[in-house]
Amino acid sequence: MQAFRIVVIGAGETGTPLLQQLLNAPFVQVLGVADLNLELPGIALAREHKVTVTDNFMDLVSQGAQVDIIIDATGASKVREQLRQYMVDSRNTHTVIMHEQIALLMMSLSAGKLVDSKHGAQAYA
Repeated sequence: MQAFRIVVIGAGETGTPLLQQLLNAPFVQVLGVADLNLELPGIALAREHKVTVTDNFMDLVSQGAQVDIIIDATGASKVREQLRQYMVDSRNTHTVIMHEQIALLMMSLSAGKLVDSKHGAQAYA
């Protein structure tokens, strides 16, 4: 089986711990990390691991079917809307967009305790 090819959008308090787990998993290839703030610890972590970083998440998303999973750890409805619209417009039926709530579930399972969102309750409407 090929490694999961993943893009992480959001390198803040939610994205950084998840990114650390992804980088440590031998079955994951992190293709890139995006955040508007390129000074965040998650961006520095990505750079340490020679992972592409950008302040424009569409640079990473536009890789199309080369990306298996896009992890949206931003908590921003505008990002979710742009991601969904791009998938429709590009007819990309391969890539899956993973909502921040699923990322929090995965991190909670890994930690053995509930990991709270730093963005508050977010609807995926």
